[in-house]
Amino acid sequence: MYPQLKLDNQLCFRLYTAARLFTACYSPYFKQFGITYPQYLVLMQLWENDNRVISEITERLHLETNTVTPLLQRMEKQGLIVRQKSAADSRQRIISLTSEGKRLEEQIKEVPNCLTKSVIENGISIEELERLVPLLDKLIDAVKAMK
Repeated sequence: MYPQLKLDNQLCFRLYTAARLFTACYSPYFKQFGITYPQYLVLMQLWENDNRVISEITERLHLETNTVTPLLQRMEKQGLIVRQKSAADSRQRIISLTSEGKRLEEQIKEVPNCLTKSVIENGISIEELERLVPLLDKLIDAVKAMK
């Protein structure tokens, strides 16, 4: 077997596994609010800056419109967001939080801290996490440049 084909030698496998496992850790928290991790990502964007066009959301999440649109439709049915035609361009949809979507921010605000605390309790120091974030950002930029 070629060493470059061993699963344990694959950076992408480690990243995929870490992302999948970390995302799964969110599930128990989000279940009580009836949302998924991708919905949480959309909500975080809207909590930062409400009234976004879909293209801003897809670009920031590095997802395609055909992935995000059904997600937004479900969120609208749940009463978390509203989708409205843009006054400036009727082809665009503006995504806005409802009062329920805004209220959820207060309820969910401690979830990231809980997960960070759990990671630290399981062997990664805050300093290691602080070093990891810029490295991951650099890796993301490098991979985007490859496209």
